[in-house]
This record gives sequence, C-alpha cells and structure tokens, in this order.
Amino acid sequence: MSLSALSALRQELARQGLDGFIVPRADEHLGEYVPPAAERLAWLTGFTGSAGLAVVLAGTAAVFTDGRYVLQLAEQTDPDLWQRLHITEQPPPSWLAQHAPKAGRIGYDPLLISEDGLARYTDAGLTMVAVDRNPVDAVWTDRPPPPRAPALPHPLTYAGRSSEDKRADVAKPLREAKQDAAVLTDPASIAWLLNIRGNDVPFTPFALSFALIHADGATDLFIDPAKVPPETRAWLGNKVAVADRDALLPALRTLAGKTVRVDPAGSPVWFAQQLLKAGAVVASGSDPCLLPKACKNETEQRGARAAHLRDAAAVCRFLHWLSIAAPTGQQTEMSAADTLLAFRQQIEGFRGESFPAISGAGEHGAIIHYRVTEESNRSINPNEVYLIDSGAQYPDGTTDITRTVWTGPRNAPDALRDRVTRVMQGHIAIATAVFPKGVGGAHLDAFARRALWRAGLDYDHGTGHGVGSYLSVHEGPVSISRLARPVPIEAGMILSNEPGFYLPNQYGIRLENLLLAQPADLPDADKPFLCFETLTLAPFDRRLLNPALMTVEEREWLDAYHARVLLAVGPALEPAEREWLTAACAPLARG
Repeated sequence: MSLSALSALRQELARQGLDGFIVPRADEHLGEYVPPAAERLAWLTGFTGSAGLAVVLAGTAAVFTDGRYVLQLAEQTDPDLWQRLHITEQPPPSWLAQHAPKAGRIGYDPLLISEDGLARYTDAGLTMVAVDRNPVDAVWTDRPPPPRAPALPHPLTYAGRSSEDKRADVAKPLREAKQDAAVLTDPASIAWLLNIRGNDVPFTPFALSFALIHADGATDLFIDPAKVPPETRAWLGNKVAVADRDALLPALRTLAGKTVRVDPAGSPVWFAQQLLKAGAVVASGSDPCLLPKACKNETEQRGARAAHLRDAAAVCRFLHWLSIAAPTGQQTEMSAADTLLAFRQQIEGFRGESFPAISGAGEHGAIIHYRVTEESNRSINPNEVYLIDSGAQYPDGTTDITRTVWTGPRNAPDALRDRVTRVMQGHIAIATAVFPKGVGGAHLDAFARRALWRAGLDYDHGTGHGVGSYLSVHEGPVSISRLARPVPIEAGMILSNEPGFYLPNQYGIRLENLLLAQPADLPDADKPFLCFETLTLAPFDRRLLNPALMTVEEREWLDAYHARVLLAVGPALEPAEREWLTAACAPLARG
C-alpha cells in the first residue's frame, strides 16, 4: 500500500535475481474471495477489488483491473507509485513486453497462476521464472495466519444427492477418458463433491482444501486434519482419505506413470509442473465437477425457490423502509446497507451476506462494484438515484439482487427514465428468452443490450453469471457475456440477469434477478428448448420507467411479475409494508 512496501518488494526481487514479479489477486485456489492471509494485492497496492493484478519492475509498476473496478482502482491506489490500467484494454503481458528489460527474468508464483494464464506471458516472449517462495510473503511481516474454521457436513436435506453418488458420476468420465485421477483445486468443487461447507473465506462457505478424485471414485482430501471434526470425518466415509496439506506433493509423486486430469484454466500451474516432474502424464481438461455442480438437482432447485422467497421478505421490507427514509436525506450508504443486513438477519436460515453489499448513491452507483467505506460513505439525498446490489447465503440457496431506486419526492428526469427503461427492456429480453439447447451465454448477451445499443449506449460488464447452491455467488462455467466461454446453458443452472448503464460521476443503473434454466414446453419444437424461471421476488421502481417506450409484451411481463411478487411476498409482510408493496406492484400506467 505504501512506498515502503513497494521498496521492500523490489529489494526482495533483486535478492532473488528477478527483474520483475506479477502479483495476482487470487489465492492458491484461484478464487474470487480469499482469506486475509492471501490478500497480497490489497496489501501491496491498497486496491481491494475482487479482480486485479499488479506487475512490479525495478523502475516502474502497474496495477490492472476490469471495467467493474476502474474507478475504485483510481481512488484506492497512489498514482505516483502505480500506473492504473484497464486489464483488457492493456493486458499485463503486453505491458510487461513493453516495459520489462530485454530478456528480463519475470517471477511468478506457480500456485497463484493457471497454465493458461502463464501461457499469455510466455506467448508474449517473456522469460517467466517460477519462484520457490513468493517474494511478497517474504516482506509481508504482519501477514495474518491461515484460516482455521472447521469443515462441516452439508446435509442431504439441502444437497439432494449423496457424495458417494456424486463421486461415482464424476469418476465415470475419467474412466471413459482412460484417466486415472483428476486434480481438484476449486473449493466449490470439493464442497459440492463431498457435501461439506466451511467458513474459511468471507461471504462463501468454503473449507479451503485440495483433492484428488480417482477413477474408482475414491478421493484424497488435503486439508489440515484439525479442521475436520469427528462428525465430518464420519460424514465423509471410508472412501475419502484425509491428509494434511503437506502430504499433497508426495501424493502427486505417487502418480508417476498415471494419467491425471488438470484444469489448465482453473488450477494453479504448479500441479501440472509437479506431476510432470514426477513422471505422470498430464491430461488437460476442465474440472470434472464444474458442469454437474452448476446443474442443480431437484432438491437444490426447491431450495433456491424457498431461499429466494424468504430473502424477498427482507428485501421488500428494506425497500419499504427506504421509501420513507431516503427522501429525508438522513440516511447514508452505510446505514442503508446495515439496515438491509438487519432485515436479512431476521430471516430463517440466514448465514451471512453472499458478497459485500454495493450501496451506491448518486455518482457512487456509477462505480460498478463500489464498496462503501468510512471514508467514501455519503448521504443518500432526495431526488437522486440509489443502487443497492446485495445477496445472502442460506443453507438451501444463495441469493443476489440489484435494485435501482429513485429517492424522490420529485419526479425522475425524463432522460434518466429513458435509460432505466432501456435497461429494463434488456432485463425482460433475457427473462423471456426461449432458446434451443446448445446455446451459450455469449449468444444471449446481445438480447440484453439491444435497447441500449439502439440509443448508442452500452455497459462494461457481462450480463449474467452463474450462482451456486449455498456456494459462490459467482459460479462457472456458464455466464451471459460476449466474452463467455462456449459452454451451453443446461437445465438446472442458475444465472443472474443484470444489464445496466452507468454515467460516470452521476449515477448507475442495474436491474438484477436470478434465473433458473428450465426445459421449455414447446409441443411443436423439433429439438429440446430451454427457458428461464425467475427466482428473485421484489418490485422494480416503476417511477423510473417510461411505459410508453415499452412494448405491450414487455409491459405485460412486468405487470405479471409484479402480481406474482405481491401474491408470494405480501403475506409475509406487516400491514404497512404490504400496503406499500401493493402500490409498488400496481400495473404500469399506460399514459
């Protein structure tokens, strides 16, 4: 964060004979949310976004992030120390190729970068050197200890299928591909496969660990045994061996002569490197748990509906409270987020937020992944746009919802209503999409942007991401984005639907529900088709919409959605809240 930290790192690089070093945001599981002990990027630069990377050379340094965080990056980093760059407009390998000394030795931690990620640097002609000890760790003198939370059973009441059945399903394609084992480095995959959950990282119920699943379904779990209490040990069963993380490298060495699947995009390159050194054959392939985990079973689907219904009561209570509190100018971004959290804490089964609430008033809403702090916290003023993006973790489901609200009491400007309406049209286009099986998220993304594009407008993020079942709020392998991997959407997948529009220094608009992919009932179809069931239940702010810009079908969809919200959520509310919800869910005026 300070000049001293950067200077200390440069001294350590010189000691290790390196001309530069890359510092990813990810931990050794390449995850979005990391424990405090892995917050290397934040410690070094001050940037706390969930996506980013720094590159340090002897004479210059740069920090990169995507379009969600560029404004936050500018606010949190020192321009005298760091160049602040958009990671897609100026990729780190290209920047390094331009700024690193010719034939310079650029260090990387092989536990913090995937094989595919490393290839982008070597393809740029850079000389990449794996380090034995991360130089950031060498100079981070007050680094927090690793997490010690226990791994606990995730009951079949919520999981729906036994770990034994899941392991059998995952092992079958390994045998068919003549692969002896697969490396699992994603804690979400391990949590799903073994029906366990933990509390090692913020917002996501992970027990950080690694695993090897063998072609017969037997699984080796590498985790501190002190984190596995007797009830969990019994829950895992005899076909799951538990060993300390120190046993991981010896276990990989026993696979000499075996064929082992490693995900080149999702696993640290260290695994492939060590397996090759041991004499194993490395088969590049995706994590075998990704697709089956993403396709929720019937129990998980029922759980998602139940969790969203309970969560909706908290959100609607909050929106009712906001309708009274916001026009007074007496609330702040932090007090609003705290109030929503307090409403959720009253909901049965609430385990915590699924990510830090994005509570952005006015110009802060234009920071796509804004995170309010004591320093940035400001009042929510009358007659402005307020954006609240939040979610919760329940044992039967994970929620994520964004609403954009006009704080009143005056009417919203026509230009603003035009833009919100166009975002709403994109939201409806995704919600009502019917498409043949085999279609991926990249094919649907343009549906959400059509109304904006017609006005010369766009937004700099994907339209939707996968969501786990009491797991990560951002789940692969499917997303709705023009940059999405070519993975078809399957029945049972839960995806967000969140088009937006952002006017820097003025406001942000985002309208988000979660969707469940389902088979479409088309009697005359000559092939299987899919559609979406909307899970999220909360009204949109009708004061921000211009019904005259909407088609009859769009107005009918929104009216039907609001009628469903009122019918489902109304009975859970107090009389004053229910009266507000009735008005909020009234049919759109046609004038």
